[in-house]
Amino acid sequence: MSANPSFFKRICLFIWNILNGTRKLILNLIFFGILAAIIISISAGEDIQVEDNSALVLNLAGSIVDQKQQIDPIEAALKQGDKANADGEILLADVLYVIDNAAQDNRIKTLVLDLADLKRAGISKLQSIGTAINRFKESGKQVVAIGNYYPQNQYFLASFADTIYLNPQGAVSLDGLSMYNLYFKSALEKLKIKAHIFRVGTFKSAVEPYMRDDMSDAAKEANSELLADVWQSYTQTVANNRNIDANALVLDASTYLAELDKAQGDSATMAINMKWVDSLATTEDFRKTMLDTIGKAESGDSFKQISFYDYLTLVAPLPNFIEQDSVGIIVASGTILNGKQPAGQIGGDSTAELLRKARFDKHIKALVLRVDSPGGSAFASEQIRQELLALKAAGKPVVVSMGSLAASGGYWISASADYIFATPTTLTGSIGIFGMITTFEDSLDSIGIHTDGVSTSEWAGLSVTRTLSSQVEAVIQRHIERGYLDFISLVAKERKMTLEQVDKIAQGRVWSGKKALDLGLVDELGDIDDAIAKAAKLANLSLFDTRVIEQELTPEELFVQQLFASVSSYLPASLSHSSVLEQMLQQWTGSLKTIASFNDPNHVYIYCDNCELLN
Repeated sequence: MSANPSFFKRICLFIWNILNGTRKLILNLIFFGILAAIIISISAGEDIQVEDNSALVLNLAGSIVDQKQQIDPIEAALKQGDKANADGEILLADVLYVIDNAAQDNRIKTLVLDLADLKRAGISKLQSIGTAINRFKESGKQVVAIGNYYPQNQYFLASFADTIYLNPQGAVSLDGLSMYNLYFKSALEKLKIKAHIFRVGTFKSAVEPYMRDDMSDAAKEANSELLADVWQSYTQTVANNRNIDANALVLDASTYLAELDKAQGDSATMAINMKWVDSLATTEDFRKTMLDTIGKAESGDSFKQISFYDYLTLVAPLPNFIEQDSVGIIVASGTILNGKQPAGQIGGDSTAELLRKARFDKHIKALVLRVDSPGGSAFASEQIRQELLALKAAGKPVVVSMGSLAASGGYWISASADYIFATPTTLTGSIGIFGMITTFEDSLDSIGIHTDGVSTSEWAGLSVTRTLSSQVEAVIQRHIERGYLDFISLVAKERKMTLEQVDKIAQGRVWSGKKALDLGLVDELGDIDDAIAKAAKLANLSLFDTRVIEQELTPEELFVQQLFASVSSYLPASLSHSSVLEQMLQQWTGSLKTIASFNDPNHVYIYCDNCELLN
């Protein structure tokens, strides 16, 4: 036999060598490209410094959240190159930490509120930031706000400033609060889709869009009272901050027109006349004012300043390698779903696992559960509550700190705590329960598709392509009624009330934190710092640390994120920004995604849909 390879084999080897060589070349180019970018970024990086008598520019961008949603590590790393990302998220804890740290920092003379890119934030979170701003002012330092235009949320924070500057071409937009839904009953009928609704609670309106074409009178009554309660907190806070009449914030159309006429149609002048702002200033005017007040930076043409993001990087606390007795903090943020869920959502299994971690950690002596959730799966909510009971049984006090909302399932997981704090504008309650099954037998029939067959029981044949019998509907409704009884029984037991008392304030109705205190659903008005202090007191701790217990990235995810973070500044901006179309689609599909993600094994949900409209 010849020792020389056959012609065919040589051709294959030749092709393989070309492919393998190309593969190695591409991998080497990528590897050395990333390595070069890392070296460049390290060598080009500048140390963050704070000059004496500087201004801390609170240039908050994106949404204020209690817990960031988990995203792909590469995507997260790409966004690190653009810290002030209007599509991103900012931890409320980071904002409070930065402001409080700056209050004690002798290098910081002024706080500048530059809120142009601030998007979504619940009023209770804004109030927490406002309280921190007041603490900053109490240290004898100045707070100013600058803006081209102040929407309602941004203006709420700006009102805490000593001086509010507005662009001469700008305006203040104060519209009040509203709660409107889309209703689909007629559309479902035209599409021949049947929505089988099961609920208990006169005010449990989450399913109304599928069974009505308008808001029920009961829902209008409850929602009107809720909006008035929350709006009163908003207007009273702003009015006190600005020393004006609360009724002068939102004007009826005729009064608004009269005031606009006085200002000769100029919105900025009207804002001055109404005492909503203190001075009109262009960007250049503001720069000169700050140059006179603070002084010129060592480099560049602006005043001495440091951004929120740079200051956070500079003052971020170092990890404590010596474990001490601690109050653990677990954030339960987002919709409650079954199973394991990523950060930014609450999973029956994943959140319970964090609670078990706190229970078996000998250094965790008490726990604060920060709840910011409209609810979701009834099964997952109970799964989490059971783990809280085990934590209490282990001798570790549990205190709940309610954020912007802790309604339905959010209240279920809170009810068994030793103590519950809410803010005045927290949305809570919504003690009710519902289930919904949509079937498509009529719509399929209209296009000639039919379902037929046999089964050993009517349960085995249940399908969205077949109608539900009245008997099956009765069984499901009975389960829902039992779920409601379980809910009000739980609240009655934990809040030391009778079933009748709970039922009277339940029925799916949403309350503000201020009203919830009057009704006995919470113990005290306060923020997370108050909850931490209470937890420490219940655990008899005088000296203690706080430790956030959260899901951690895997070593592989952490490596990829750190690797790409080093080079993100050098990548095209298009890689880290979504298009306008993508942003619009995300908004349009948000509600559908929430409903589609519901995965309760019993198809039973304790969820407050309207709460999200005010968050």
